[in-house]
Amino acid sequence: MSERRSSARIAAQDKSSPTSSPQSKSSPAGTKRKADTSASPAGKGNKRGRKAKEQKSLEETIDPTKTQDTEKTEDNNDEGKPDTEMKDANGTTKSQEEAKDTQAEDVKKAEESAPADTTKDEAGSTNTSKMDDTGKIEPTNSSTLNGPVEKDSAVEPDKREEETPSSILEKGIIYFFFRGRVGIDHPSDPNEIARSYMVLRPLPHGAKLGDGPIGDGENARLLALPKKVLPKSHQDRFMSFVEKAGTTFHDLKENFMKGSDYETKTAGVRHTPPATPVAEGIYAITTTGRESHLAYIMTIPEKITEVQEDIGIRDRGSFVLSLRNPQYQPPAQAALPQGPDFSKEILDEFRSLRWMPLQPKHLNYANAQFLLIGESGGHLGKAVEEQKEDALDEKKESPEEEMEKLEHEDEIRVKHLKGDDSVFADLGLSAKEYPKVQTTW
Repeated sequence: MSERRSSARIAAQDKSSPTSSPQSKSSPAGTKRKADTSASPAGKGNKRGRKAKEQKSLEETIDPTKTQDTEKTEDNNDEGKPDTEMKDANGTTKSQEEAKDTQAEDVKKAEESAPADTTKDEAGSTNTSKMDDTGKIEPTNSSTLNGPVEKDSAVEPDKREEETPSSILEKGIIYFFFRGRVGIDHPSDPNEIARSYMVLRPLPHGAKLGDGPIGDGENARLLALPKKVLPKSHQDRFMSFVEKAGTTFHDLKENFMKGSDYETKTAGVRHTPPATPVAEGIYAITTTGRESHLAYIMTIPEKITEVQEDIGIRDRGSFVLSLRNPQYQPPAQAALPQGPDFSKEILDEFRSLRWMPLQPKHLNYANAQFLLIGESGGHLGKAVEEQKEDALDEKKESPEEEMEKLEHEDEIRVKHLKGDDSVFADLGLSAKEYPKVQTTW
């Protein structure tokens, strides 16, 4: 990160901060790209009495002579400790031996009595998770939604649970890819693209990012964009669908990233090129009560070029997400061979409507179709509007503050890896075997 960009960023912060309020809260130091000041209402995110949190710049984390962030080395001493004592039905505390004998039975009863949303992955296994009123999923097993946290993963779960606003239903890492048309390994413009894709890798709701690859959470989603490009305005409404749900990075490597050759009777051997990475960043699925949004902030490449612009990727942006009711006949040009295997509970949520705001759990079903509706690019807009209950909670960050913190952490993580090649490190791929992140046609 150049000193020029850091100085410009600090100057922009000084200019936009009201001088009359010494307690005004600024965005985390080191955030690479700042939102347009017109995107958020004045004073957004500044809460009286909230203590400013010190955050290190990217340059400080790279320089080995400067103090390292001790937070990354802290042990989670509370992990695995019970929050309450085990008591019987009358409230009397049981002895250690009695608690040990009945522990398994009590856990089983608790899981059976909890309301759950049950989904099936492609292998037919069942994932059970609890859902709160906002649509945010709290899995009874970490592998059902957020996935297992690998030992050397950059994911540090539950570090910011108290600060993360409730309007963020899900957050994580987002990757953008495209695949050239048959026989075209290096497209020269969007017309030579066969299809574009997004890969979502959800993180635990209260997670922060440390150093290293993101790890395989076994919960990735592959979203297909038949229109090849992303919506660029409010008039653009593009149908998309979930091609793979609850998949692993290994599966993406073997069945998505690789190219292939096949033979036809008329044209001989045809070549399908491998998927080409275009961008990486962080995302959040948010709710404003009436609408759901997919908001993102880019980390890779460091500077948006013509390739990203032509596809519709900005430094930061958002889309409205609307889920299609599979009980109604789809448009002929958008029909899939098979629809999603939604549970009865999800079908009942439509209440005979053709569309409803998308929730993260809906993306856990292959062939689920949804509309991406364009919003103004360059800022996050309505996607990061702060909800009243979060604004009254001094511990909660605004959605935009939380996203900028996550992007800052991802920026440092990527820099400590191999820059743009961190996409391959995350997915467990060899950078030599796949196209580089494309920045020019």
